[in-house]
Amino acid sequence: MFGISEIGVILVVVVAVLCVKKLPELVRSAGKSARILKAEARAFKDQDADAPASRVILGETTAPPRDDDQGTRRQ
Repeated sequence: MFGISEIGVILVVVVAVLCVKKLPELVRSAGKSARILKAEARAFKDQDADAPASRVILGETTAPPRDDDQGTRRQ
């Protein structure tokens, strides 16, 4: 019987034969995607290195809700 690796190789060959016209375009777009991903990872790494060790996020602080604020009325 065939194992997983043999079936995978057969599928790759079948896809390559059936998609031979689109293959260069697919490889080109995969290469562009890899370059973009690599550049974004490098930019994120550089940005992270330039940032201070601790970050302070400014925002509004609110008090915890009271019973009256949750829509229930006391009678």
